[in-house]
Amino acid sequence: MLETSARLLRLLSLLQAHREWSGADLADRLGVTPRTVRRDVDRLRDLGYPVDASPGTGGGYRLGAGAELPPLLLDDDEAVAVAVGLRTAAGQGIEGIGETSVRALAKLEQVLPNRLRRRVSALNAFTVPMLRGRRGPVVDPALLTELAHACRDGELLRFEYLDHNGTATRRTAEPHRLVCTEHRWYLVAWDVDRAGWRTFRTDRITPKPPHGPRFAPRTPPADDLAAYVSRGVSLQAYAARAVLSLHTSAERAAEVIGPSDGVLEAVDDTRCVLRTGAPDLDVLVIHVMLLGVDFEVVEPPELTDRIRTMRDRLSRALASGGEAPRPADDGDPVREP
Repeated sequence: MLETSARLLRLLSLLQAHREWSGADLADRLGVTPRTVRRDVDRLRDLGYPVDASPGTGGGYRLGAGAELPPLLLDDDEAVAVAVGLRTAAGQGIEGIGETSVRALAKLEQVLPNRLRRRVSALNAFTVPMLRGRRGPVVDPALLTELAHACRDGELLRFEYLDHNGTATRRTAEPHRLVCTEHRWYLVAWDVDRAGWRTFRTDRITPKPPHGPRFAPRTPPADDLAAYVSRGVSLQAYAARAVLSLHTSAERAAEVIGPSDGVLEAVDDTRCVLRTGAPDLDVLVIHVMLLGVDFEVVEPPELTDRIRTMRDRLSRALASGGEAPRPADDGDPVREP
């Protein structure tokens, strides 16, 4: 009986998380036969949950309108994990998420037993989040929900998109996944008109419904979509690109280099490789110097030339002391013999 009750809760959770399931998919997820799934669906209906079923080979099960969820069941670790997630959600660039998190925490505390409520309240009261000063644009949570539903249901998405120059274009895409960094949210989707995978900043997306019809999911462009987006926003979007050998471990470098700043590859305990980009070589030099790490330029050789030019310019500024500054040398880069 205990096993049956746990399976019913699992079935209810699956029906809530997905728009529609086939009987075979539910049976595979629950590890039972399709006949058992049909019996469990009948039990849910007896308990008052409206589960709709459509016949035929293309049919399936879905949770009907007006369904109420069972009481919240969280163990100690799960309750603490939810509280931590709500407390840190304010740094994810979602508009109004701070206030929403407070309301969600208040509701969570109302349904928890006193023992867990005290733990969550203590965590909430005595935790101060320290967020980085640099913030990206905020995103409307309703937009993220709409995009996530389109990804989940496999519905064609129509939207207006602003590029980095502020030019608006109409797009039709097959949405696949949302990827979030510390500062921004991105949508990975197949651009139908351009016949290729694209990464869209969600704060530049304005949906233009109605969406649909449904599409058959494609093989994603990479197994690790986080790394795929990181390469796109830190390398492919820039005209100047570089490969650097850093004199520190990848773990230490990751403390100052975020996913949108470049892609790190570990070499050993004392070295790693950074692939990064910038609008031009001068900005790239400044970007590299601000890392505060010793490095060697692997490529391109033009970056080494720009570093030498800036080095000589800084040396002249230091050598001049109180004298009037010399005119800037706008000629060819100074090269060492």
